[in-house]
Amino acid sequence: MSHQTVIVLDFGGQYNQLIARRVRECGVYCEVKPYTTPLEQLKAMEPIGFIFTGGPNSVYDEKAPHVDPAIFSLGVPVLGICYGCQLMAHTLGGQVTAAQEDTAREYGKTETYYDTTCKLFKGLPEQGISWMSHGDYMAKVPEGFALTAHTDACPNVAIADEARGFYGVQYHPEVNHTQHGVDMIRNFLYEVCGAVGDWTMGDYKNTAIAAIREKVGDGKVLLALSGGVDSSVAAALLAEAVGKQLTCVFVDHGLMRLNEGDEVEAAFARWDINFVRVDAETRFLLKLAGEAEPERKRKIIGEEFIRVFEEEAKKIGRVDYLVQGTIYPDVIESGAGDAAVIKSHHNVGGLPDYVDFKEIIEPLRLLFKDEVRQLGRELGLPEYLVSRQPFPGPGLAIRIIGDITKEKADTLREADAIYREEIAAAGEDKNINQYFAVLTNTRSVGVMGDGRTYDYTLALRAVTTSDFMTADWARIPYDVLDKVSTRIVNEVKGINRIVYDITSKPPATIEWE
Repeated sequence: MSHQTVIVLDFGGQYNQLIARRVRECGVYCEVKPYTTPLEQLKAMEPIGFIFTGGPNSVYDEKAPHVDPAIFSLGVPVLGICYGCQLMAHTLGGQVTAAQEDTAREYGKTETYYDTTCKLFKGLPEQGISWMSHGDYMAKVPEGFALTAHTDACPNVAIADEARGFYGVQYHPEVNHTQHGVDMIRNFLYEVCGAVGDWTMGDYKNTAIAAIREKVGDGKVLLALSGGVDSSVAAALLAEAVGKQLTCVFVDHGLMRLNEGDEVEAAFARWDINFVRVDAETRFLLKLAGEAEPERKRKIIGEEFIRVFEEEAKKIGRVDYLVQGTIYPDVIESGAGDAAVIKSHHNVGGLPDYVDFKEIIEPLRLLFKDEVRQLGRELGLPEYLVSRQPFPGPGLAIRIIGDITKEKADTLREADAIYREEIAAAGEDKNINQYFAVLTNTRSVGVMGDGRTYDYTLALRAVTTSDFMTADWARIPYDVLDKVSTRIVNEVKGINRIVYDITSKPPATIEWE
């Protein structure tokens, strides 16, 4: 099944992925392409619209990124955002200059006034807050363009040539700070481009299953299942498509959260696949014994995972296809685009060289994370797995500061489970993007039952973030923290002190190690 397509042309903007996500949230398929993509290649995709992203350059600089002017002769609507707006104006005969006074430079939340007779603002309020970030100014707009939005400081915040379907905005409608910004994008898609909204995860599921069946035929498929969202959804999709031809190898290194290994196994019980759960806790703990350095812990776990996977793959024998949970942000960030078929003996993320296969299958490579989660729901995966928070590959090994023992891992598992339970019970899980407990290597004196204790300090971590590149510590209500602390020190042996990490990223990282 083919979908209507919008192309997001990337000029180095920090919000390029967010623009694409907003388009897809509106039910329209889109792809992000670099501005250097040849025009013939763009035409071959038969887009119903283009969106030019922002970028850090000034359009009048000699080395600034530009676009083939012929793109404006294709008869396809264009929405330019920030740099994209200025680029359109510059290319079509307008004039863009550096702002000569502070009033023409705008940053942050700005009161903006809209001409609601313009299709871009149809049905929206005549004024609202927009998120500005520009130091250049359109001194002259191209012929045929009307001014359709302004601020107190700038008369040409938005421009439009409605006859040709060209629109430009100096602000960022894709960010949450811009009121009704997504509605403006939706208006561009439906009122200007004529979108019908044919992009749904239900359709994608059916299309992907059919494509996988056609590709695999009667071949054998192998997938290393971590229990994370991406690999779990990829496994469910392949299970639905090829059933018994799929072997999932789930390496349980004994460093997962409470009951997590059982939950992953239970989630795949509904499919008739070869599910191999390898109980490797003792093996991993022996390798990690006495090791306190974080990077060494990571390397030991990574290397041992490969060895275990290697042993299991040998038992399977011939493998035709290897599945990876690559998702669209990985593709965009790598700049890989539509990669050629990957041949056998390709070393994938540290997997053993000897595993011989025809090709890699990446069934999620066109999806954003939120779409992957929705696809998981369409496939019938339980919500506890679909909504799972980011969890590091080394698991609890990097949430235990210092050396690792089974006793410490069990202690942290119990404490972390109580923390997660109380956060969910208070409804705070809807406000926090990631939260977990860390068993520090610090011991301190305490008093319990009129007796002296000398036990470990547990740190609680919780952050809010939109992209995990930066994060702010979450303001959990004191009464919730109090309940968590009281339960842990009373129910978990070996912990007598609870601290809460109030450091944002940067300067800290989200994980402690």
